[in-house]
Amino acid sequence: MYAVISGDIITSSHIDTQDKTHIEDQLLQLLQQFVQTNKLYGRLIKGDYIECVLARPEEALRYALALKFFLKSISLKHSKDKRVKWFKMHALRLAIGFGDLSRFDIEKGRIDGEAIYLSGRSIAQQSTHHKKRIIIKRTLFFASPLEDLNHNCNTIFELLDYIASKATSKQSRILYLKLLSLKEKEIADQLNISQAVVNQQSISAGWNSIESAVTYFNQLIKERNT
Repeated sequence: MYAVISGDIITSSHIDTQDKTHIEDQLLQLLQQFVQTNKLYGRLIKGDYIECVLARPEEALRYALALKFFLKSISLKHSKDKRVKWFKMHALRLAIGFGDLSRFDIEKGRIDGEAIYLSGRSIAQQSTHHKKRIIIKRTLFFASPLEDLNHNCNTIFELLDYIASKATSKQSRILYLKLLSLKEKEIADQLNISQAVVNQQSISAGWNSIESAVTYFNQLIKERNT
């Protein structure tokens, strides 16, 4: 069983070209970093759509949130469209599909099967492209062939969605680094701030709840994948 993360950048068509290029460059670097460290296989399609495959599906929520918080930490210096507020709040709309893959060929870039179908369909159903009025209620979704698993995961995903939407760009950068398992001292050194600030900002942004949810998801998927 695999996990596939599918996602699209929210309101990408309303982001200034310079900001969009910066976002794409940063996202490509992050995906390459994940690939090089064997965390996942990831690719960016048409500049605003992400597909990632994890052979260890229990880690899917950790990396989905890492992607979201990473993008939320990027400041938009040129975008003036009022709809950009949705990007600043949510950054990415993400869905995790959990299931089989009939084809997964990294060299040829071929991914096919239940997991990617489930994640892709979840994103397609939520698309706001070409809509005059944008209403975003949720941006984190889970889909599998197991209804009880879907219910359990989507319940915690709704709570995580709310927590993530409230995080500032500075808090998002800290949460992203914590999701990569960096210690508070390492984060403080990297961001040139005190460890006390890292701890304070983490607590204010809901890190304890995020960590508990990631651990719960990890255990839940491991149980279903044995």
